[in-house]
Amino acid sequence: MTPEQGNEDRPIAALLAPDILLMLEESPGDIGAETEEMHPANLADVAATLESDKVRSLLRALPPERAADVLEYLPEELRTNVLEAMSSTQAAALVSEMTPDDRADVLEELDEEHADEILSKIAVEARGETERLLSYPPESAGGLMTTEFVSIAEGTTVETALHSVRNVARAGRREALYTIYATDPTGRVRGVLSLRELLAAAEGTRIEELAWTDVVSVNAFADREEVARVTQKYDLVAVPVVDDSGRIIGVVTVDDVIDAIMEEQTEDVQKLGGMEALDQPYFAASFWSILRKRGGWLVLLFIEEIFTGYVLRHHSAMLEASVTLMFYVPLVISSGGNSGSQSATLITRALAVGDVRLRDTLRVFARELGQGLALGAFLGGIGFARALMWNSGYDVAWVVSLTLLAVVLTGTVVGAMLPLIFTRLRVDPAIASSPFVASFVDVAGVVIYFSVAQRIMGLGG
Repeated sequence: MTPEQGNEDRPIAALLAPDILLMLEESPGDIGAETEEMHPANLADVAATLESDKVRSLLRALPPERAADVLEYLPEELRTNVLEAMSSTQAAALVSEMTPDDRADVLEELDEEHADEILSKIAVEARGETERLLSYPPESAGGLMTTEFVSIAEGTTVETALHSVRNVARAGRREALYTIYATDPTGRVRGVLSLRELLAAAEGTRIEELAWTDVVSVNAFADREEVARVTQKYDLVAVPVVDDSGRIIGVVTVDDVIDAIMEEQTEDVQKLGGMEALDQPYFAASFWSILRKRGGWLVLLFIEEIFTGYVLRHHSAMLEASVTLMFYVPLVISSGGNSGSQSATLITRALAVGDVRLRDTLRVFARELGQGLALGAFLGGIGFARALMWNSGYDVAWVVSLTLLAVVLTGTVVGAMLPLIFTRLRVDPAIASSPFVASFVDVAGVVIYFSVAQRIMGLGG
């Protein structure tokens, strides 16, 4: 992000930036004290208005833990530039202060060679922890989780548990301190309780007597959409992540769930627009990367539309015999594409949030069949009236009306079924997006239109 962009997006930060620059030049040692009341996200907004070298100076002027907090909130492109401009030792000192999940996320953004160099300079325990997190797919529960959580043996008394929690809190940062997990000797989750419940418990009570035993958890390789569904369904502030043996290995906090939901929705919206999802923010992605992700789908959609032109050319004699038919081609094509896009969007989103599953395919088909008939009949009636208003004659009016019924029905059913088919094939259903379905239905719509015209008006193909 350039300074000019930062000024436009962050007017308050732009006002504070000159004061920060002045302190960097005259008294950098005062910056920590002068900005300690600012939320790190707001200080990151200020940093985003500065040149990259000034951002590095600002981070060096802050206490290490505070600098790590600010680094976490920096825009991804700027954060990557700052870390890659640092020596591996400097960068390691900074990311070591971050929570394990944030540290893994930041390193994943960097060039692999530089990330490995930074990892080699991190303390052995933190390095192993980070490498374990990096081993999980970024979009999985393991890729989102933090290993900073509190677990206590289920047979522990309240007094001992409180003593343990205090020691954990005093030892350093624990991102999920507000939720405590009771475990058996093998590390399996046996119960969960809040810090408030622990504080309010009577002395001498054992943790297993306090904890809720109906614990909801996710596997480390569960998709982030599944994590989001569990969080939403059970109103959780943290979701425990377990391995294949049921042992707790981390938790996904609600703030990470929100971030994951936003990323997932961004990807889906981009795919629904008929393009491959971007891996980076818009301005962070290179010109050629965006061109490649858009161009591939445009070529595919263009090829699909070539078939539409082929069908029109094949029926050119019919168009010459009744020029009036040509005026309704855009109406027929757009109606089928629009109905298909609606269905594709509805079912894709329903699949994403768990409202629809593969076992519901027949129910979806029946429901969308009814929707297609109702919507097609409604639009067909409008098309019939419009054709008569244009003095096109009853034959053309019936052709337009029946075609609209058939095309809307086809578009609705195809648009609903394609996301389910793609899901069955383990392909992201979002690619059954509006442009893809619309292009498919365009061809079908033209074929149906001329078939109906040939039957009713007796025209040659």
